[in-house]
Amino acid sequence: MTATTISVHRAGDRYPGGEPDAGITSRHAFSFGGHYDPDNLRFGALLACNEEHLAPGAGFAEHPHSHTEIVTWVVSGELTHRDSAGHATVVRRGDVQRLSAASGVRHVERNDGTEPLVFVQMWLAPRDPGGAPSYEIVRGIADATPYELPEAGALLHVHRLAAGERAALPEAPFAYVHAVRGEAALGEALLTPGDSARVTGSRGLELVAGGAGAEVLVWEMAGG
Repeated sequence: MTATTISVHRAGDRYPGGEPDAGITSRHAFSFGGHYDPDNLRFGALLACNEEHLAPGAGFAEHPHSHTEIVTWVVSGELTHRDSAGHATVVRRGDVQRLSAASGVRHVERNDGTEPLVFVQMWLAPRDPGGAPSYEIVRGIADATPYELPEAGALLHVHRLAAGERAALPEAPFAYVHAVRGEAALGEALLTPGDSARVTGSRGLELVAGGAGAEVLVWEMAGG
């Protein structure tokens, strides 16, 4: 039986990125772009967990993706998405957006609103690369309904916890925890916004929200 291990990574340790002069500030949990670390390429199926801050009017011009499952969670503001398959949507807080890049797709991501936009974007490796691109958006996903991503052998759990409320961590080979708001204890570690925990062999662990409550994303993954 594999022992449970927890590796905590603080928000301040993320790699900086983006184009601040263009109103884009990014923080990367894994090797990304010009920040290459051979010991931090992925965890389970997860290849990237990027925190993106876009000023009003800022955005990423059309760019390509392939062989990647891209899941986006808006923290605040509104994200405008358009892609080469003809999808055009506005993603808001509480929505889950998934873009399966498959054999190749191009898209645009912008803040066309009047308020700052903050979102978390997570990239996962598909089990079987290729195929036709696809797109999905789930409006106002419920905490009790995990978002299934079978293409990557993964489930996304959304926990919005009141003060002192608990949520069991899934028992899985790999679990990735990302703190969005508030504070949550995981074992002896206290996670604050932007912090993450990489858990292997998860068994009997719980998230416990602090006094102001917490919003936490948890990826349950079968393998890497």
